[in-house]
Amino acid sequence: MGKPKRKVSRKHGGNEKVRLLATKHANVSDASGKTTKVEILRVIKNPANVDYDRRGVITKGTIIGTPLGTARVTSRPGQDGIVNAILAPKETA
Repeated sequence: MGKPKRKVSRKHGGNEKVRLLATKHANVSDASGKTTKVEILRVIKNPANVDYDRRGVITKGTIIGTPLGTARVTSRPGQDGIVNAILAPKETA
């Protein structure tokens, strides 16, 4: 999380890979399929590594907090260069 920063590296065959090093926004889709660009408020839980929660590292499967609610990251920011997420269903008590 932080000021948007990307790194482009050259791969085999002349292809390029965009690595997302830092970002403030995510593309969040809801159940109806509507996608909105929203600000990432914080990293709630990262199942890849417990330390990533405290450091704010976003990987695939990370639960993030947004103004729309909690969302789960479905893209691979270090591989794709973008953060896509889907809204988690609201729990009814």
